[in-house]
Amino acid sequence: MKISQAFKLALKSILGSKMRSFLTMLGMIIGVASVITLLGLVSGATNYILDTFSDLGTNIVSVNVTNTDTRRVSVDDMYEFAEDNSSLFQGVTPSVTSRYTVKNGNTSLSTSVVGVGEDYLELNNLDLSSGRFIHYADIKNRYSACVIGTYVIEELFDGKVSLGDTIKIDGQVYTIVGIQEEQADSEANSKDDTIYIPYSNAARLAGSSDISSFTFATLDPDSVTTAEDLLDNYLYGIMKNEELYTVTSMTQLLETINTMTTLLSSLLGGIAGISLLVAGIGIMNIMLVSVVERTKEIGIRKSLGAKKRDIMSQFVIEATAISTLGGIIGIILGSVATSLLGNAFGIDAAPTTNSVLLAFGVSAGIGIGFGYMPASKAAKLNPIDALRSE
Repeated sequence: MKISQAFKLALKSILGSKMRSFLTMLGMIIGVASVITLLGLVSGATNYILDTFSDLGTNIVSVNVTNTDTRRVSVDDMYEFAEDNSSLFQGVTPSVTSRYTVKNGNTSLSTSVVGVGEDYLELNNLDLSSGRFIHYADIKNRYSACVIGTYVIEELFDGKVSLGDTIKIDGQVYTIVGIQEEQADSEANSKDDTIYIPYSNAARLAGSSDISSFTFATLDPDSVTTAEDLLDNYLYGIMKNEELYTVTSMTQLLETINTMTTLLSSLLGGIAGISLLVAGIGIMNIMLVSVVERTKEIGIRKSLGAKKRDIMSQFVIEATAISTLGGIIGIILGSVATSLLGNAFGIDAAPTTNSVLLAFGVSAGIGIGFGYMPASKAAKLNPIDALRSE
């Protein structure tokens, strides 16, 4: 019997019992839709997280050093290192971060005060809405200049501030020379809840002459790993102890996130895949019932010369057709559900090619695998016994 004939018989059987066929497909539909939806949502959430962290700078390398009496790395050393490797690094900026009470008249606020270099703005892709950023002259002369975020403006100035206004940071008067462009809807503990001052002033406020944190920016995000190795070798040559310094980058964090989300995808896909196994058992059960119901038909076909492989192919193809149709419907529903749920959660989610191919392949494989036993049972029927059945 030709394959085309077997498909026609399979479709005829499916259409002959529409409700039973649909209920048999339902498990496959739910399983395939679940796999596609869950994997699509995880993929969308992963991309959202990666994009968020990428905005923080995938070309940034952070260095923290613990200076000792005999092993020290100075600000000048770091600037010289960046200049010597200008083909790799865009620049470097020291960083001194602390929280202080900031006042404007009788209004006070506890906020993050970050001491930075003159290149901090450019290296971190930040923008100002007005004024200027910290200059080298401010750092050298310890001029009390500051750049403030929009949250600070809302809390200390009721949203109205002018360049040249002053605030007190830990009791010291600072002049506002610049206003940072809004970054995070002027929320507390965000980039908008920050004040930037010269790192020389920040070190004095902290009561320390040592600056231990530095931010390097590479010219190319793809060269971050090379930059990390170069910095590691340079610092080890000075400190002679890996515990006295750390070199980290956003790349490492992104790799960790990728690993975790891949594991999550596998777990969720496996859980959803259980429903496909249940659907396969349902298909096998229905096909066994179908064999019993069509015993006489099988006997007639065998008596007319149908071979064992013809009977096998008929029932295997029928089981495969049921599971494949269920898989196609599941793919459509899963794709729609992924988009709708993605919009509801505020992420850009879409069914992945791998999940669609996996779901379709598994559904077809289940049809063949779970259809084999009923088909084998049908093929082994004795034609005389089959013709005698009622």
